[in-house]
Amino acid sequence: MLLRQNFKVLAILFLVSSNLFSQAFSIKGSLKDSLGNSIENVSVILKSDSLSIVGYTYTNKSGEYLLESQREGKHILQFSSLGYASKTIPVFLNSDTNELKIDVVLKEKEMDLDEVIIQSERPITVNNDTISLKTKFFVDGTEQTVEDLLKKIPGLQVDNQGTIKVGNQEIEKLMVDGDDLFERGYKILSKNMPAYPIEEVEVLKNYSNNRLLKGVEESNKVALNLKLDEKSKRIWFGNVETSIGNDSFYQLKGNLMNFGKKNKYYFLTNLNSIGYNATGDIQSLIRPFRFNEPASIGDNQSVNTLLSLSPSQLNFKKSRTNFNNAELLSLNAIFNPTEKFKIKTLGFFNWDETDFFRNSTDFLNVSGASFTNTEDYKLRNTKRIGFGKLDFIYNFSKTKMLEATTKYNNGDFDDVSNLTFNGNSTIENLQHQNTLFDQKISYSNKFKDKKVFLLTGRFIDEESPQHYSLNEFFYEELFPAFDNANNVSQQSNSQMKFAGINAHLLDRRDKGGLLELQVGNEYREDKLVTTFSLLEDSSIINQPEGYQNQTKYQVNDLYFKSKYLFKIKDFGITAKLDAHQLFNRLENRNTSDTQKPLFINPSLGMDWKLNDKNKFMISYSYNTTNAGVLDVFDDFVLTGFRSFTKGTGDFNQLDASNLVFNYQLGNWSDRFFANTFIIYNKNHDFFSTNTQLQQNFAQAEKILIKDRELININSDLDFYFKFISSNLKLDLGYTKSEFKNIVNSSGLREVTSNNYNYGLELRSGFTGVFNYHIGTKWTTTEIQTTIDNSFTNNESFLDLSFVFSDQFDVQFQSELYYFGNLETDNTYYFLDFDARYKLVENKLTLGLSGKNLFNTEKFRTFSVSDIGSSTAEYRLPPRYVLFKIEYRF
Repeated sequence: MLLRQNFKVLAILFLVSSNLFSQAFSIKGSLKDSLGNSIENVSVILKSDSLSIVGYTYTNKSGEYLLESQREGKHILQFSSLGYASKTIPVFLNSDTNELKIDVVLKEKEMDLDEVIIQSERPITVNNDTISLKTKFFVDGTEQTVEDLLKKIPGLQVDNQGTIKVGNQEIEKLMVDGDDLFERGYKILSKNMPAYPIEEVEVLKNYSNNRLLKGVEESNKVALNLKLDEKSKRIWFGNVETSIGNDSFYQLKGNLMNFGKKNKYYFLTNLNSIGYNATGDIQSLIRPFRFNEPASIGDNQSVNTLLSLSPSQLNFKKSRTNFNNAELLSLNAIFNPTEKFKIKTLGFFNWDETDFFRNSTDFLNVSGASFTNTEDYKLRNTKRIGFGKLDFIYNFSKTKMLEATTKYNNGDFDDVSNLTFNGNSTIENLQHQNTLFDQKISYSNKFKDKKVFLLTGRFIDEESPQHYSLNEFFYEELFPAFDNANNVSQQSNSQMKFAGINAHLLDRRDKGGLLELQVGNEYREDKLVTTFSLLEDSSIINQPEGYQNQTKYQVNDLYFKSKYLFKIKDFGITAKLDAHQLFNRLENRNTSDTQKPLFINPSLGMDWKLNDKNKFMISYSYNTTNAGVLDVFDDFVLTGFRSFTKGTGDFNQLDASNLVFNYQLGNWSDRFFANTFIIYNKNHDFFSTNTQLQQNFAQAEKILIKDRELININSDLDFYFKFISSNLKLDLGYTKSEFKNIVNSSGLREVTSNNYNYGLELRSGFTGVFNYHIGTKWTTTEIQTTIDNSFTNNESFLDLSFVFSDQFDVQFQSELYYFGNLETDNTYYFLDFDARYKLVENKLTLGLSGKNLFNTEKFRTFSVSDIGSSTAEYRLPPRYVLFKIEYRF
């Protein structure tokens, strides 16, 4: 029944999209002045006979334009540009005119400073690398947060986790009036800041995080800048919203802001028990990572921890399974004491208490071991995180700048699980902390117009102690001499210190070439100490040999990196060569060893822009990476209530080859945009595991294996249909991975995993009462080894929006989940709604919100692995309805 329903959904969507690809009309031509010179950036607008905008575009560098429409009848074609007299031409589109060619000559128009010029406002303007979008042309009044607003703008995508992308590329940052507070932790801003003061959204292409690198570095990064309306500048303003519902569900959130020319302040708070994640990915705030970014030394450095009691990662909305009680407070400010000096301060405090419920049955059948495990799992995570950041930016001149960033993070976590394992009541307790101090200083000198020198230093000190206890003893077969033990504990402490310095020269050549040279030194020291104890009640009876670790691992990397980009017009070749001289030292208890490997990492890439619509990129790289501390410790550690892991106890360097191909058709802001990535990766050697698997425990020892392959193909297609103001999105993907392992002394097993995903979405952008967003996605997973397993899941949704007036609107969100290989309870339906009534315009709003209206209390999933399969059942928060009051001031 479900499959028929889903195939009906797919059939309807494909029929709609097929009809949308009905006859298209194109209008093209060129714009020139009276002297025959091409005119760039002329606004070309196609209007219906009722003067509503049907389509718009701008002329390119050659003065050429192309407009497409699927609407027949009388139209008006309007051409306008600053400094020229506007021109209007009537056109008629019917089945006999598939293509019209209209060349236009615009006459120069002198501007009188005393003359009052009234010009119609453009929804989109393009100025070099900046695309400005006026929000009033895209919103319908239902947007509450910046995240809601960005979802309405064509070309911008916001996924279920709050990640913002321009086309298929995640943004670097989200700024307000040109200033950035949260870096990669921008979700805190987008999920909390109200949408109503935003007048304009700027898309900044070829963005540089360092202003002195603009036009010098080869950047394809994008960033967003939110521009406020004038009435929201240089004043204190904000909003408070409170929501109260049944069964103690609540939400309280507030924003207080002042965005002046010199100083900016943004304070926000969010308290809720409705499963809403107001922070996004906190680690992106604490540890923003930028790959191959100038002055990004140390971004990939963090302490390694052994144990984690955390909820399973599900292919399911996290808010559906999140029982929480969260409190968030963030205090942020930017000061400009002088024109040259800027100070940014950020204070972030997060308290959260979450509950998670799962019942699971694992069927394992591998290498002579065949058994079934059942778990009734209840988990409570309690966390307290305090994070502070202080940025100093001093501009000595227009060409010299000093930046200093100081960070401090302190996290305190207490995780408790109540687990019934095969009928045995078990309690796990994990208490752990995290303390981080991070200091970075960077000096930039643009000593010539196209030459920049950067000098960066960084120091990181991070520590994460853990105390784990388990009130049961499942390891009689491992420790038969201690049958009187009835519980276990493990103390561990991971410490990491990092210090690095990097000198970086960027030299942009006259013909577009770019030479980059780097020399630097990075030193990292890890200390890992673990103590595993067998206890009888509260007395330690043994600390077994082979289960204790005292490891100190030091890596000093002295490196030289070179990179050259050779360009001929729109064709470029990039060659890289990195040389690393390592000085490794490993101490395991009373033994120590050293190593001095030298390796070189080359890469070669090519990109070719055939024209404005077609772009190719291909690259090959060969990389050698050094083993980390979790690869080199030599005794077993407890990594779960029934799992032990052991490192290799020795140095290792791993070699890999990587091939990437990308083809892009169109641009993200075009009506049609397609993007295809193909990635092939071969690990010439890699870490796998030799596992002894029993019903009550598993011991996995890392081993070095040759040859592992992965191929990933992903293709996205976006097509915007102007005549119905709707956007069609197709998403196709395939991943195949091959690896090898050993289970229960069975010899080397080859494991092949195949994953397929295919889906489509259709989103409208009507200006009337009604809008919709409909989509479906199928995923298939196959595991092939000594046993074959597979399953197929489906997720479909339909969102409806009704804006009955400026005062009243209602939204509905419905979802359908289907989990393969489950004979019963395999289909789940959800319905949410949100209604708002503006009692006093721009002041007081009343709302009603309902979640999980069908009161779905649980759902079941099916998963497969190379050793068996698993069925799990998860508890969901019950139906609730919230009454909301929002006040703006």
